[in-house]
Amino acid sequence: MVGARSTLMPGTRIGAGAEVAPGSAVQGAVKAGQLFSGSPATRAGRAKQDWPDAPPSRSPLHARSAFLAFAGASGALALIPFISAVVASLPVVAALRGAPSLSAAWPTLVGPVALAAVLWLLVNALLVLVTVRLLGVGLREGYYPARSRIGWQIWATERTLDVARDLLFPLYASLFTPVWLRLLGARVGRNVEASTVLLLIPKMTTIAEGAFLADDTMVASYELGGGYLRIAPAKIGRRAFLGNSGMTSAGRRVPKNSLVAVLSATPAKAKAGSSWLGSPPSRLRRLAVTGDRSRTFQPPRRLKAARAFWELCRVVPVILTVMIAAGALVIFDALALWAGHAVAALLSGVVFMALGAVAAGSAVLAKWLLVGRIRAGEHPLWSSFIWRNEVVDTFIESVSAPWFARAASGTPALVWWLRALGSRIGRGVWCESYWLPEADLVTLGDGSTVNRGCVVQTHLFHDRIMSMDTVELAAGATLGPHSVILPAAAIASGATVGPASLVMRGETVPAGTYWMGNPVSSWAGPGPMREQ
Repeated sequence: MVGARSTLMPGTRIGAGAEVAPGSAVQGAVKAGQLFSGSPATRAGRAKQDWPDAPPSRSPLHARSAFLAFAGASGALALIPFISAVVASLPVVAALRGAPSLSAAWPTLVGPVALAAVLWLLVNALLVLVTVRLLGVGLREGYYPARSRIGWQIWATERTLDVARDLLFPLYASLFTPVWLRLLGARVGRNVEASTVLLLIPKMTTIAEGAFLADDTMVASYELGGGYLRIAPAKIGRRAFLGNSGMTSAGRRVPKNSLVAVLSATPAKAKAGSSWLGSPPSRLRRLAVTGDRSRTFQPPRRLKAARAFWELCRVVPVILTVMIAAGALVIFDALALWAGHAVAALLSGVVFMALGAVAAGSAVLAKWLLVGRIRAGEHPLWSSFIWRNEVVDTFIESVSAPWFARAASGTPALVWWLRALGSRIGRGVWCESYWLPEADLVTLGDGSTVNRGCVVQTHLFHDRIMSMDTVELAAGATLGPHSVILPAAAIASGATVGPASLVMRGETVPAGTYWMGNPVSSWAGPGPMREQ
């Protein structure tokens, strides 16, 4: 059994009946029946093996039925954005009546396409909402065969909500997010702030008043093992904080006024007001950050109105991404009419590269117009800078990412774009991640490497105050896959940080050394497989 968000390094071998805890990074061979936990993973005892003794049904009929159910759901869920597109295209189809061709009617289609974009967002939200609520019927705490009706419902719910974070990105990290989570079935208190949270089982989730859930948090995840899955409630307590990529798994809770830090797991037991870091989590000493309560927990109506205005502006990038899609159809129509469908097909790569450049440029333009040069400092949650910066993030995630950044991963084009956003990037840099939230504060030296899934985290939210500082990878430095480096930290020349690692705020990794872990500690470096 390998837990969620774990990394198995090259040469890893997991023995029969062994267990790897969530958020771990394993190098080498894990003996049969052992429990390994942490980054880097170390032995934590015998595997629990507390799953039901009776093996789940493996009859040919059951296997065939399960295959058809999962395959059918996979195809059906993939249709959600396309069904939305068909419904949203109705105003455009109406405007095209009597037109000789799509390209000829283009000047009159701007308004209908903008309306189609709004409809597309709303229909996507409706389809996701209905799907998740239907899939939540009959879910109860307990153990269930993974290839059962309940297992199918849990799997399909996770697939739907994971896709929703892309399709409905403007709804997240907004005033509407708590409302959206309630509609999905979660119990959410007042004054909750939630970013791109993934509620794997909304019906099993409780978020108490004043809680804060940062980017890419995962709550109420199920557990898998022995052919079974376990689901249980998860709770985020009053004014608790779950940091970026933090996890609160089935049956666990973040107590009131407590903190689970970046890339960390919620402990099985914790007292109110405690703070936790790492995987496995360990106690963390933390000083509370104080600020103007009218800018953190108790904003006046004028600030709520101002924030609502900027959040409504997030529909602009949605309209733009639909405009780009419509523009692609118009261009192909014009090419087909001019030189035939074969020529249009041959030029499709060039067309999409040009549209990708437009998408990339839109985020650059929005960044410099809305926030300008970003400098180290602090901003309370209820401030114009944060709201404007979120609009820029929507341009990046809803326009630049699908049309450009994901396809450009690991290419010079991504580096050029990140430079245009404000990053200082040297020659020969290999970068597989576009997650550089405040690009102006990032320096990547000559020949440095940022692997896939990494976050160069230049800001942290503590007590609803956003604190920003610089991050630097010196010449030849490496940040391993799915690792995070926090503000005011640096990786010196030629140093390597291994996978699934966390470089703490203000730390400097010494030149020419190997470090790994959550938080990082000295590491011998990648080598031959060894028995653990």
